[in-house]
Amino acid sequence: MQNIPRPASVKAMQDDKIRVLDLFAGAGGFTAGLHAASGRFTTISAVEMDAAAAASYEATFGQGIVYKGPIERWLESDQLPTEVDLVVGGPPCQGFSLLGKQDEQDERNVLWESYARTLTIVQPRIFVLENVAAFAKSSQFARFQQATKAGGVLEDYSFQHQVLNAADFGAPQSRKRAVLIGHRRDAVFPGFPKATHSAGGAGGLRHHVTVGNTFAGVPIAPDMDSLLQEKRFLSEATKLQGPFKPREMHWGRSYRPVSLERFASIPPGGNRFNLPEHLKAPCWKKHTSGSGDVMGRLHLDRPSVTVRTEFFKPEKGRYLHPTADRAITHYEAALLQGFSEDHLFVGSRTAIARQIGNAVPVPLGQAIGLQLLQHFE
Repeated sequence: MQNIPRPASVKAMQDDKIRVLDLFAGAGGFTAGLHAASGRFTTISAVEMDAAAAASYEATFGQGIVYKGPIERWLESDQLPTEVDLVVGGPPCQGFSLLGKQDEQDERNVLWESYARTLTIVQPRIFVLENVAAFAKSSQFARFQQATKAGGVLEDYSFQHQVLNAADFGAPQSRKRAVLIGHRRDAVFPGFPKATHSAGGAGGLRHHVTVGNTFAGVPIAPDMDSLLQEKRFLSEATKLQGPFKPREMHWGRSYRPVSLERFASIPPGGNRFNLPEHLKAPCWKKHTSGSGDVMGRLHLDRPSVTVRTEFFKPEKGRYLHPTADRAITHYEAALLQGFSEDHLFVGSRTAIARQIGNAVPVPLGQAIGLQLLQHFE
C-alpha cells in the first residue's frame, strides 16, 4: 500500500474531533454507541443501500451524511471523505449466520472486500469490523487476515479479533459478535473493552441487565396502533412512513385464535414443548427435539436472546413477552438493542424491524467507543 500523508489525524487532535466513517450503517446503532461514548466522535459520512434504513440514519443524525446506495457504487463516486480517523461497519453476514445455510458463496459475504478497499483509500488510524461470531471461522476471515500480510492490500494494517457478548457490556440482550479492531502498524493496538457486567455479578462486575429491568414501566398492552395509522410519509417522494421514536412503536398485532390459545398455554420461561398435543403444529409433533426457543417466552430475570429481524414472529424464536400473550413489540425490541428514546426510525413495520434486528447493540458500540477514545487521547 502506498504511504501517503495523513493530515486527518493531526487535524483531529487539533480540533478534538474524531472523524468517523460508518459503512453498512443501517439505522445507526454503532454510531449511536460511539456518540454515547463521547461527543468527540463525529460521523462525517455513512453508506447504506437500504432506503428506509438510510432515512432512519439521516433522521437521527442529520441530513446529507448518508450515501444511499451500494458501497461498490459509492467507491466509484466523488463522495468519499478525505479526512477519516476511524472506520466502522459490519458487512452483511447472512451467509455466515448459524441460522442460515452458511453459504460461503453468498455474494453478500464478499462485501468485506469493499470494506478493505475503503480502508486503502481513506487510510484511517483505526478500523472496527463487526460480524456474526461464525465469521471468525470463515474462509473470508482468513482472506481478510491474508490481506494484512506483506504484499497484501492492507499490509500497512494489523488487527486482532475477539467474540464479544453485548450482555457483558450492559445490553439487555445476549448477542455474540466477532469484533475486529485494526490499526496502522505505526500505532499501538487500542485493545478490546473489558466486560462490565456478568451473570449474577460474578467477578465483582455488575449484574447483567435483564428483560425485567428493561421492560419496567412499558405498558403491557400496545398503545400506539392509532399513531401508526396517523403518521404521514416522511416525504411524498419516498413514501416512507415516519419518523417514529421508539416509544411510538409500541404496536400490537392481530393474532389468530389458535395462536392466542398457544400463547396462553406457555408458562413463564416456557416454549413450544409446553403446548398440549392439540395445539402443536404438525411439524412440532414430528420433531420432539431441537430448539427450545421456538414459541418461547423471554425470561424476566436474564438478558433476552439475540434480537433478530423477525422478532415479531413467535414461531421464529424466543420472542414472546415474558407475561403477556403476544410477541414483543418494535418498541420493546428497540429497548433490548439499547436504542435511546430519541432515536428515529423510518419505514414500514417490516423495514423498521429489519433495522432493529440488524443493528449493533448501542451499549456494545459505546463500550468499543470508550476503549478507542483512550487510544485517540
